[in-house]
This record gives sequence, C-alpha cells and structure tokens, in this order.
Amino acid sequence: MHVHMKAELKATSISFQNPSLFTTITSPPPLPQPEALKGCLGSLDGACIEKLLLHCASALESNDITLAQQVMWVLNNVASPLGDTNQRLTSWFLRALISRASRICPTSMNFKGSDIIQRRLMSVTELAGYVDLIPWHRFGFCASNNEIFKAIKGFKRVHVLDFSITPCMQWPTFIDSLAKLQEGPPSLRITVPSFRPMVPPLVNISIHEVGQRLGNFAKFKDVPFEFNVIGDNVPNSMASEESRNIESTSFNFESMLSLLNPSMLNLREDEALVINCQNWLRYLSDDRKGQNISIRDVFMNLVKGLNPQIVLLVDEDCDLSSSSLTSRITASFNHLWIPFDALDTFLPKDSCQRTEFESDIGQKIENIISFEGHQRIERLESGMQMSQRMKNVGYFSVPFCDETVVEVKGLLDEHASGWGMKREENMLVLTWKGNSCVFATAWVPSEIRDHIGI
Repeated sequence: MHVHMKAELKATSISFQNPSLFTTITSPPPLPQPEALKGCLGSLDGACIEKLLLHCASALESNDITLAQQVMWVLNNVASPLGDTNQRLTSWFLRALISRASRICPTSMNFKGSDIIQRRLMSVTELAGYVDLIPWHRFGFCASNNEIFKAIKGFKRVHVLDFSITPCMQWPTFIDSLAKLQEGPPSLRITVPSFRPMVPPLVNISIHEVGQRLGNFAKFKDVPFEFNVIGDNVPNSMASEESRNIESTSFNFESMLSLLNPSMLNLREDEALVINCQNWLRYLSDDRKGQNISIRDVFMNLVKGLNPQIVLLVDEDCDLSSSSLTSRITASFNHLWIPFDALDTFLPKDSCQRTEFESDIGQKIENIISFEGHQRIERLESGMQMSQRMKNVGYFSVPFCDETVVEVKGLLDEHASGWGMKREENMLVLTWKGNSCVFATAWVPSEIRDHIGI
C-alpha cells in the first residue's frame, strides 16, 4: 500500500453548487463523537482519512445518517480542492459520499449528485494535451503499437478494430512509423464504433471528423488509409431523460455486439486483423445473464471468432468490481491518489488544465461510490483478473518483446522521475513511486497460436 503525504487539519469547507446543501457538514456534529471516530482524529494522514471514508460508507450502508453526517463533518474540515494530494482527493470522495447520501435521504439532503460535475467537451488538440499530462494513455499506446508492428510483419493489408476511450489518438504515431518502413507501408484500415460511454475525455467533434483528420495525416505520410465507422444506425440506448444522467451507459452494448461479425465488418482474407481495447472493457457489464455469461465475456468470445492476429488490452490496474461499497472505496482511494500526486510534480494548483483533469477523476469517483447496479459503469478489473478472464475465454498470452520494453522506458524518461515500469508474468505495468497504475497485455486466440507456432 502506498504512503500518503500527511494532510494538515484545516477548517476549510468545500464550495458546493447548492449553498443550502448539508448545513450540518459546515457546523459541528450534533452528537458527541462516536467510538468509531476516536481513533481517527489524532493525525489525519492518508491512512486516517481512508478509515474515515470507510466509517462513512458503513454508516450509509446501514442507513445511519447521523453517523454519516458526523464523519462528513470531520472529512470536510480536512478536504480542500486546492490543498495537498490527500486534501484534494478527499474533497472528491466527500462529494461522492454526499451524492450517495442524498439518494438515501433526499428530504434532509437537498442535493443531486449529477450537479457535481460539469461536463466539458474538448477539441482534438486539447485531447492530445490531456493524453500527454501523465503517461497513463501514452504508456498503453506505445506498448500496443510496438506489439502490433511485430504481429503484422509481412502483411500488405492491416485492419485495426479500435475500441478506445481516447478515440484515434493512438494512430498518428503508428502511421508515422508505418511510413518509415523500408519496404513501404502496408495499407491501413481503421474501424471504430460510432458510440462510446459518456466518460471523460469527451471530444467536441464527431468521430467522422476525427477520422477525416487522421486520413489527411495518412495522406501526408503516403500511407494508404481507409477509415470506417460502424453502428451509425444502431438505436441509442439513452432513450429516456433519466438515462441521459451521468451515471448511465451511453450506448446499446447488445446492439454493438451484433456488429462484430465478418460481414458487418467487411473483413478481408488478406488482412491482418488487430483488436485494440484501450480502457474499454470496464464499461461492458459483467452481470451474469441467460446462460451465466456476461456481455464482457460475450464480447471477447465474438472478437476471438474474428480470428485476430493480435488483441491488445490496456486498462488501469485496479479492482473496482466488488458490490461492496467499502471495498470499492479502499481500492479507489489507494489507486486514484496517484494522478493527484503526479499532478503535483508539474502543474500549479491554480492551473485550469489541472482542475479539468482532476474534475474528470472526480466524475469517476462519483460513479464508483454513488451508484449501484447498471448505473455504476466504472467496473475495473485488475490486470491479473483480466488475464484470467482472457485465459478462460480461450486466449493465449503473448509476452512483450525487448524492443517494446526499451521503447516504453524511453517514453517514461520524458516524464517525471516517479514513473516506472515492471513486468508481471506477461504484463507490462506502469508504476508511480512503485505503485501499479496501468497494465498492458497482448493476446492471440489459441487457434492462431497453434497456427503461427507461438
């Protein structure tokens, strides 16, 4: 477990959009401190704050609103959106807990959780800057692209089926590398879904325009290029006003699955098919239905049936799949301190870029804590859990080559000294001060493995 920086106890209250919200938070609790809190008030370091968050979660799960208010009052006195790592992180967890409390007791807590975050749409240029802030995305892009190069060697046509939360930001570097091949670049076809979860980062132009700009770059680099969008005519699952809230999924997964067949994707026999999943699988439901199989497993089975040359999976290395609120708070608190701490190294506290980035993380925290059931879409699995899932579905893990390791280490040298990398079995794991952040894995279906003799 990481060691949090010590947080000073300051009587500063969080600025909420609703000034009448939770009046008891900004004044002392009405009852004496319960026994549960007495061991947490001596020195409010990261470990103490975590205990307070867990006490609050337990109180909410048992509908003890009075105890929850008391703990929130203590948390509010240490939380600060402009403070140190612990204080800023605590301010977002407190907001999320208040949001959850308002659902339990809406009469006494006049507050809507969806009012916490103001969604902001970025341009493609701004999104590129977002991706470069900390190497969470670039790490995955770099590791994946090098393995893709190894897998497509000898093919004249390459087809990438790209599932990514940062749409198409990975491919300019890939196209540039293709253009430098001595034998000349293969033709590149990229297919993307027209729909994605409504989670940050969001872009204020259509995926078609993003593809057009990517095509212009490929033309400039003399790389034969084709860009396709699938699912334009798929009915959006956000039919009701309620489903347009922040907590809802933003597209119809079942309809998307119907598109994952050779005919709809126009697969060609002479192509090397690449499946690229960057921070994607967490948003596919893992609820077991029908024949005791989840949409997440159905997706990976359908992908396997397409006979891809390689499948790349990249995501944050954290387990948020538990139905227990306290388990999710522990996991997320010990994981999401990392971007807050990393931002301290290169962005001032009053930086708009930093505020926007941390607000995006706050939206994630709200979904992790405030919602349950189908409304909770942040359901990360750790790298080890995901690896076991892939093996169960019938995939074989491909180790990353030495060239990829060297390339990723070179990328990390461009960032703060706290970033590092380690190997765990066949995974590459991005680390911050020794703590796991993001995992990258490469896979082939067992049938492909037997054919190419891995």
